[in-house]
Amino acid sequence: MSRPPGVAGGLDVVHALAAVARNAHSDATRSRSLRGRTGMTLVSAAHPADGAGHAIGEVSATRSRTVCHTCDQRHGVSGGGCPGIPGRRRCPGGANGGATVRIGLCQITSTPEPEQNLALVRDAVRQAADDGARVALFPEATMACFGVPLRPLAEPLDGPWATAVREIADEHGLVLAAGMFTPAGDRVRNTMLVTGRGQHVGYHKIHLYDAFGFTESKTVEAGSEPVTVTVDDVVLGVATCYDVRFPELFRLLADRGAPIVLLGASWGAGPGKREQWELLVRARALDSTSWLVACGTADPTASGMDYVGTTPFGIGYSTVADPYGRIHAQLGPGPDVHVLDIDPKAVDEARRTIPVLANRRL
Repeated sequence: MSRPPGVAGGLDVVHALAAVARNAHSDATRSRSLRGRTGMTLVSAAHPADGAGHAIGEVSATRSRTVCHTCDQRHGVSGGGCPGIPGRRRCPGGANGGATVRIGLCQITSTPEPEQNLALVRDAVRQAADDGARVALFPEATMACFGVPLRPLAEPLDGPWATAVREIADEHGLVLAAGMFTPAGDRVRNTMLVTGRGQHVGYHKIHLYDAFGFTESKTVEAGSEPVTVTVDDVVLGVATCYDVRFPELFRLLADRGAPIVLLGASWGAGPGKREQWELLVRARALDSTSWLVACGTADPTASGMDYVGTTPFGIGYSTVADPYGRIHAQLGPGPDVHVLDIDPKAVDEARRTIPVLANRRL
C-alpha cells in the first residue's frame, strides 16, 4: 500500500494498534460519569428537557392497554402477538410496556489480539456495570480488528473467547453484545455475540461491506437470519455496521417486537463517512420508529495513529437516536464508556404520531 512518509497503513497500523489501544482506552475511560462531557450530546436541541427534567416527547405514563397500530385494535401490552394480522409475531405498535433499559455504550479500539481485547471488554463492562447498566454494547470486530487474517482467529460460539465473554457478562449480571468472528468453511462469519443472563446467541451479519473499495465478502460469509433477544421483558433487535444502510431489516425487527435495536459497527473512515453514519443511524430509527443504539469502534487516530486505505478501523461517534430520529446521545472519536436509560414506551408514542409501520403498502 503506497502512503506518504510517516503515515502508517495496512498491517502497520494493525500492529501499532496493539501497542497503543490499551493505554489509550484506560486513560480515556477512568471516569465512569461522563454526563456533560465536551464532545458528547446527552439530549439534543431538538429534544430539550421540560421543567421536571424529562425529555419532551418522553412517555412517562404506564398504559395497561394501548392501540395496536398494526390492527387498530386495543389489546394488552403484554400480549405475545397482534390478534388482527396473522403471522405478526408481536405487534409493533403497542407492546412496549416495562421499565427503562439501562445500556452501556462501550466504545473501544480493538487490537489484532483477542486476549488483549478481552481485557478491554472486562474493563469497560466493569465501568458500565458500576453505573447500573443491564446491557453492555460493544462494536463490531471487538474480538479482533479488521486488517488481519480472520480465519485463524475465528472461534465457534462455544469456543474460549465467547465463553470468556459470557463469564464476564455473568459476573456483572448483564447482557453483553460484542462483535466476533465464527468459522464458516474457508471463510468466517461476522457475528454479533449476545450473551449473559441465560442468553448466548449469535447474529451473523446479513449485509456485507462490499463498498468504498473494501470487499468483506472475500473473507466473510453472509448470514441470513435476523435475531432478537429479550432483556427485562423488552425485545432487542441486533444488527451490524453495513446493515444500517438497509431499512427493511430494521422494519422487520420492529415487526418482531423490538422497540430497541443494538448495532455494533467498525465504520470506515473517509470523506463524508461520519456524516453518513449519523444520518443513517437517525434514518433507521425514524423509518422503523425505534430506538437505535449504535456503538462504533473508536477512531485509532484519536489514540495517535494515522492511516490510509480502505480497511474499516472505526471512527468512533457512537450514537443513540430516538424513535423520532433525533440524536439522544453521542460520543466523541476516542475510547469511552457511557451509560444511559432507554425508555421503550417512547416507541408507542412515536408509532401513534408517525404510524409508518401501519401505513406500509409494499
